[in-house]
Amino acid sequence: MVRTIGLAGLLLITGVATYLAYPLLKDNLNGDQVALTRATCDLLAAPCQWQTNDGTWRVELARQEESGQGTTYELTVTTPKPPDRFVAVLRGQSMYMGEYPVPLVRETSNGYRARFTAPVCTVSSDGMVWQLDLQDGQQPLENLPYTLVFRTRT
Repeated sequence: MVRTIGLAGLLLITGVATYLAYPLLKDNLNGDQVALTRATCDLLAAPCQWQTNDGTWRVELARQEESGQGTTYELTVTTPKPPDRFVAVLRGQSMYMGEYPVPLVRETSNGYRARFTAPVCTVSSDGMVWQLDLQDGQQPLENLPYTLVFRTRT
């Protein structure tokens, strides 16, 4: 009898704990799944564009000029609502080579532009795959549907 009451109490406690923890687990699982299923957008192939509740985002990257230090690129970002301290961070995706902040300068009410030179990687003849992460100050922008990438050639 005591064993049956103890087992029923344990099952009740387990059920209540599961019920209370489910919302937290659900949010964490959804966040991981979004990160795993995010599409890649090659910025040199075509502009990347997506819709949010605030409006349309558009990110473009163009090669400018070659030099001994590497290729200069021009990044253009159009936002529906301007972030406070808008910056892009350049990170090596195919190989870690550090992080390089790329300050974006506001040109219009919702348009930003930056020029930067991606560091040269001479290890691979295939070039280097770089990732551009958009941030508001130190915080990455949330709910981006794409991982923004481009490939440099040596």
